[in-house]
Amino acid sequence: MENATINGVEYAPVVKNSGNRAVIVVDRGWIFAGDVDRRDGRIYLTNAVWLFRWQSIGFDGVIANPKSDNVTIKPMPTGVDIPEGSEIFSVPVEAGWGL
Repeated sequence: MENATINGVEYAPVVKNSGNRAVIVVDRGWIFAGDVDRRDGRIYLTNAVWLFRWQSIGFDGVIANPKSDNVTIKPMPTGVDIPEGSEIFSVPVEAGWGL
């Protein structure tokens, strides 16, 4: 699919990455990434990391380059369990993102 223009605004097609890894933005400012399993009203993340801080590159820069010196990512060795109602949005990412 090519870019689409609607009311003068150009939109790029959404490209879904293979696999189930995503960055999950949660209410109250928490941002985690991991391999996602959604069940029973919960979002379970394994191989999880906490997107702790970034500077100067914006959220899109973090998604594009999580290994940047401007990004601080901390491991969550026990995984993360999120109530699905707390999810604000998620961004699919490549396998191993942030690890």
